Amino acid sequence: MSAGGATPGFARGRRLRSTPALRRLTAQTRLAPADLVLPVFVKQGIDEPQPISSMPGVVQHTTDSLRKAAHEAAEAGIGGLILFGIPSEKDAVGSQADAADGIVNVALQQLRADLGDELVLMADLCLCEYTDHGHCGLVTPAGVVDNDPTLDRYAAVAIAQAQAGAHVIAPSGMMDGQVAAIRRALDGEAFQETPILAYAAKYASGFYGPFREAAEGAPQFGDRSTYQMDPPNADEALREVAQDLAEGADAVMVKPALPYLDIVARVADAVDVPVSAYQVSGEYAMLEAAAANGWVDRQRAVLETLTAIRRAGAGTVLTYWAVEAARWLR
Repeated sequence: MSAGGATPGFARGRRLRSTPALRRLTAQTRLAPADLVLPVFVKQGIDEPQPISSMPGVVQHTTDSLRKAAHEAAEAGIGGLILFGIPSEKDAVGSQADAADGIVNVALQQLRADLGDELVLMADLCLCEYTDHGHCGLVTPAGVVDNDPTLDRYAAVAIAQAQAGAHVIAPSGMMDGQVAAIRRALDGEAFQETPILAYAAKYASGFYGPFREAAEGAPQFGDRSTYQMDPPNADEALREVAQDLAEGADAVMVKPALPYLDIVARVADAVDVPVSAYQVSGEYAMLEAAAANGWVDRQRAVLETLTAIRRAGAGTVLTYWAVEAARWLR
């Protein structure tokens, strides 16, 4: 041993950590505004934005406030928006989801007219916000979500969203065969160039609670465990991803993100298409609550979670912090 205590040539990882500039230079994972997509809620029949109590800083937008938020998102340089709608009227089949004057379709038309191709406009495709029972598909008299008739509804909604100006259709209902049905419908209406981002591995998670307040889409009976994935299962995620790709998906998503980083990593290793991960409402609410109590440094914790999701292999992160994080990163 030398007088200094360590053998000359001893490996010292801290040599590359000694200054902020060195740490930036040697960072293996980088986070950029363009990696981020902002989920937004737009509600029919309200005159001003409505705060969501379980998601501080997030609101149900009017169409006007959404247009303003979209311009701010574009200025921040984020990658895109994904739209969720809350109609003023609901029924058993979710009629407003594909109505020409349905809230998301109207909002898409306005945003596409305002922004053109400046932001990627993604349309979440599901029925839970539009049905009076709150499930993601049509329901039999026995209370079972009926997979195959639901596919016809998804096909009609996909066409309506594409006609309204969506750049990307993002089906989230976890019905078997949904990507094939949507791809066939889009191609049949001359939307062959419209890509599908499949919620391929969407788990029946306990982290969706605040979203159900935001989207007003909680199931009125039972739960979604029969069609969303079971949290203990990992190999099943790869099977679901493979099926969606075989049916014509152009990109895939894992949801939620942080509790499923192992799934994000396995999917990213298995496929050669873009992989997204959705940092869901419960993840957002937990960190916001901890920060409000002074238990964590909010900005540092937010960026650390986003970096973790990117490090696991997600090229794109859907996050309610998208615009704020983008401003921090500039």
